[in-house]
Amino acid sequence: MTTVPDREIVPLDDIELPLEDRRDGKVRVSWAFGPDRRLFVTTDRLSAFDRIIARVPYKGQVLNQLAGWWFEQTADIIANHVITLPDPNVMIARAARPLTVEVVVRGHITGVTDTALWTRYAAGERTIYGHRFPEGLAKNTALPRPIVTPTTKGAHGTHDVPLSSVAVVADGHVDGATWDQVEAAALAVFERGRELSAAAGLILADTKYEFGVDADGALLLIDEVHTPDSSRYWVADSYEARVAAGEEPESLDKEFVRRALAAAGYTGEGAIPELPATVWEQTTARYVDAYERLTGRSFVPGAYPADQRIIDAVAALEHI
Repeated sequence: MTTVPDREIVPLDDIELPLEDRRDGKVRVSWAFGPDRRLFVTTDRLSAFDRIIARVPYKGQVLNQLAGWWFEQTADIIANHVITLPDPNVMIARAARPLTVEVVVRGHITGVTDTALWTRYAAGERTIYGHRFPEGLAKNTALPRPIVTPTTKGAHGTHDVPLSSVAVVADGHVDGATWDQVEAAALAVFERGRELSAAAGLILADTKYEFGVDADGALLLIDEVHTPDSSRYWVADSYEARVAAGEEPESLDKEFVRRALAAAGYTGEGAIPELPATVWEQTTARYVDAYERLTGRSFVPGAYPADQRIIDAVAALEHI
């Protein structure tokens, strides 16, 4: 795996620019710019168990560039919100109204939390998220076919609230026609993701997508796609042996951090234990490894200070 040196992380808090409607997410900050554009700046924050727990060097740059690459690979399936990536940490996007649900596509039976598919299946449930599952499935093995499950965000610090496709329509999150379109697009994007991941020696086990609509009501794929923060990536050549031995697959995603926290006794509640510095170094190496395998590009860290990145991105907007 590639080793990337640490660097100073510049906070984004006190930057004065002609931007408005700042929104702080778990792993990026966005601003409105004009009536129909948003400027996104990724950060190196890592969120696991729905809580911000650490900063991982270069993580924001990896996620921004990898998401941009994936948007290119899936643009023939569904339109997305990306206009351009003027900098490793910056994405300029069309403004979109996000749907109130996120979509999880699962190709394998996985999970460690109390709402996870494997946890519920191992407890004896066979109808989960509105899907019926056969007997005899083993942890981390492939499902008979990928399934789509919608979720909605709970309060900060809680896990996603699981829904079924019936509930998401009945509760008014989307109408039936929109849900059908979302489900079809999610499955198609996931299949493309599995194909390209397999060619890179990886298994895309599951992933989360966010959809929105543009000013004309057209469906868009938004947020980020197939990054190590939003997806489970397993190394293909060691997968079968590890699962057969009852071990967890080798992961190139934030599941590595979750496992380190679980090993330190953390379950998602209470004080967050200190983790060795090597955990964050190895997390960086895994994220970069996933990026390089998938894109075929070498990862070259950008050296801009945060404020200059945003200034340059705003200047670039005038020429788009």
